[in-house]
Amino acid sequence: MSRSEELFLKAKTMIPGGVNSPVRAFKSVGGTPPFIRSGQGAHITDVDGKVYIDYVGSWGPLIVGHTHPHVVEAICRAAENGCSFGAPTEAEITLAERIIERFPGMEMVRLVNSGTEAVMSAIRLARAATGRDVLVKFEGCYHGHADGLLVAAGSGLATFGVPTSPGITRAAARDTLVLPFNDLTAVETLWAERGNEIAAVIVEPVAGNMGCVLPLPGFLEGLRNVCDTHGSLLIFDEVMTGLRVDRGGAQTLYNIRPDLTTLGKIIGGGLPVGAYGGPAKWMEMIAPAGPVYQAGTLSGNPLAVAAGLATLDLLDAPGAYATLAAKTRYLVKGLDQVMCANNIPCLINHVGSMFGLFFTSAQTVANFTDVSNGDINRFNLWFHGMLQEGIYLAPSAFEAGFVSLAHEETMLDQTLTMAERVAGQLRAA
Repeated sequence: MSRSEELFLKAKTMIPGGVNSPVRAFKSVGGTPPFIRSGQGAHITDVDGKVYIDYVGSWGPLIVGHTHPHVVEAICRAAENGCSFGAPTEAEITLAERIIERFPGMEMVRLVNSGTEAVMSAIRLARAATGRDVLVKFEGCYHGHADGLLVAAGSGLATFGVPTSPGITRAAARDTLVLPFNDLTAVETLWAERGNEIAAVIVEPVAGNMGCVLPLPGFLEGLRNVCDTHGSLLIFDEVMTGLRVDRGGAQTLYNIRPDLTTLGKIIGGGLPVGAYGGPAKWMEMIAPAGPVYQAGTLSGNPLAVAAGLATLDLLDAPGAYATLAAKTRYLVKGLDQVMCANNIPCLINHVGSMFGLFFTSAQTVANFTDVSNGDINRFNLWFHGMLQEGIYLAPSAFEAGFVSLAHEETMLDQTLTMAERVAGQLRAA
């Protein structure tokens, strides 16, 4: 029995499912998750000593790689002065200033402790700003585990949402409506019927929680238009895409200005942090400037702020984003060639340094149904084959992959060599 297997069995006796976040348990792909001991650059090493090339990167934020010396030095320097004060620090202002500079519509920003908290707070603000209750989200987009967001679609556009987890009341779910991602007709129909009730629509501008699904031309523009027409707010959940697909996130890449933006731990170099921001007229409604309450002792904690500033330093180096995009294109092109050579139906979406691989013969993957119709069993075989060969991918067909500045060309080539080997096994099977 491996050390990871021993630890997993032990963990299950004390931690629900043996993990502290569900996807880590490998439930959708089967098998035992490797327990990670350390990370360096684009590599992680498990407790059994096996080294992997990592395309998860702590689910996206490690865009400069694991334990980058500049980031580690910044964290250590901050820790020497104190890990938490529950009081304001000068560095918080610097980080806020640098975030605001990146996102054109963001005049003010509030630091929080996670992406979930950022989303929860932005929705509360949107409801306060509009005086309305209803929120619209899209199937397959994940915005954290707040009660009103763990909701599935009802039987039609006019129905309220249905809770997808025990413990969520109908009252918490009823003010959330769910539409298909990339379906602008459904959006326009809903707003025509109930636009005066809708406080906001929240969207991942690139849906990274169903495997990197890009917005179809006109979709994001259509969301902006219906919100402008009906007085609803447009919230971009850039917890995954912010700083990842472009220096100013997806809103800069696609030239769409949301009313509110949420960000996640990438702004803290992977440490626990989040943020939400927008125009001053909305943000000044947040306590203590205004009546909308939100607070947190660890918000803007010194370690996360220091790591975030160090990460932004590295991302602001000349050519950083061009390099990330080029690495990703190289990997995706190679994977596509491997699949074609082995006659395996496959579609690979990518944008910036995000990518998603779908085992499907479809020409496009544009929504949750498209992803679900892919060959999930083949993905699971692919995942375990790559894991065996030392390539660490997200353990779910519904998750994106990420390339970092630490992924050198030799690592990308090694990944493609292993992909060729695994694809051959899939073809034979």
